Amino acid sequence: MLTVVGLGSLAERLYTDLVTHGSASAHALAERSGTDPDETAIALDELAAHGLIAPRTAPDSGPGGPSGGGRPGAASHFAAAPPAVALEALLAGQRHALRQAELSAAALAEAYRAATSDGAHRDLVEIVVGPAAIGHRVEQVQRGAERELLALVTGQYDVVPADATGAETEAVERGVAYRVVIGRQALGAPRAAETLFEALGRDQRIRVADQVPTKLIVADGALALVPLTEPGENGEPAAMLVRAPGLVKLLVILFEQVWEWAHPLGLEAGLPVLGEAPAGQPVGVDRRILSLLLAGSTDQAVANQLGLGLRTVQRRIKAVMELAHAETRVQLGWQAHRRGWVQD
Repeated sequence: MLTVVGLGSLAERLYTDLVTHGSASAHALAERSGTDPDETAIALDELAAHGLIAPRTAPDSGPGGPSGGGRPGAASHFAAAPPAVALEALLAGQRHALRQAELSAAALAEAYRAATSDGAHRDLVEIVVGPAAIGHRVEQVQRGAERELLALVTGQYDVVPADATGAETEAVERGVAYRVVIGRQALGAPRAAETLFEALGRDQRIRVADQVPTKLIVADGALALVPLTEPGENGEPAAMLVRAPGLVKLLVILFEQVWEWAHPLGLEAGLPVLGEAPAGQPVGVDRRILSLLLAGSTDQAVANQLGLGLRTVQRRIKAVMELAHAETRVQLGWQAHRRGWVQD
């Protein structure tokens, strides 16, 4: 936790020890943490410099006591400053520094635009060349996503391995919703099954299409990354980072068309199961869910009657709503009757 404010792992352990067990000497802290006394002293100095601890005279210390000689501070006792006060002060400083960094980044971006003759349009499209640069942009797109990330994945993993940086995992933990369409040929790629298990376990929505036209990543409908070169072409791979609203909208439409005709991939009994393509009609359990909903059952009641998890039922309902192009459940009911998906 404290590493984000510039402290080392040993300093964090010592502060936690003092918060939990009360004041202690440097010698006792070194013994309890199993570290070298010199390393402990350095970590204590680090904590003191950040205002997280303060020295306290030991009960038996005095002019002739144990703290009167030897290495300075070796027998001193230290007490933790109240976390609510000390840590909040550090975090406030971090927030201020981050805000200043954001302002500096904005100023540099403005200076960059002003230095180019086509500065008003340069930021709308950026050409990225080389695996390292493309990988960096992929990481940036995922770390910058706030709501939803859309992705088309072909069978090629030669440029950016799946979640090589951990950005995808962090985005999911922040609550970013992932919708991913993978090409069927990608199922045979090395570690594909393991990667899919991990993604499905994080409640990512994944579909499989016979043909995926291109790789694509779109964050929040505002930023997209699409390749410019085909795998295996001579020279370094290149990609285009797109911020132009019109182009991003077109790429989102492309994704939605591929998504609509792809087969949903899910987990049943711990195994990945490929469902029916949702572009036509809901089948099997989805029809039963619809019938129960239209009969007035709640989501939980539907889950109980069909032996499914509540989240599974809600995911299936959302998928059927997308199939029907319905924004509300009232619209879903009307569309279901109009299309003949349920019996009167």
